[in-house]
Amino acid sequence: MSGQAFSRLSSAADEQATQIFDLTDVIAERVRKVGGTTIRSIGHIARLQRIHDSDEEFTGPTEMLRELHADNKAFVESLARGARGCQQANDYATTSLIEVWIDEAERRAWFLFESTR
Repeated sequence: MSGQAFSRLSSAADEQATQIFDLTDVIAERVRKVGGTTIRSIGHIARLQRIHDSDEEFTGPTEMLRELHADNKAFVESLARGARGCQQANDYATTSLIEVWIDEAERRAWFLFESTR
């Protein structure tokens, strides 16, 4: 990312990355608590990956924000599927956590969308 808005957008991207990274351990703990298995290897990550990497040498700021917006929307859909599974398993504690994560991801998606306008 480069240009006039670099500092502002870089700070926002760092904040969003921290939010997502912080979810990793919490999600893994909830999965283990309900008897599921968590990621076991790099290959396992590759097989489960739903949001594809961008290997472009350069991506302009607007296009990067659009990609991040789409990624957050995909994350919301994935979380919603997880919430439905938790509801079916009567795991209301995890369902409640996921609802908070959905709200946070929707807020990130909104910010990213508005940043591209």
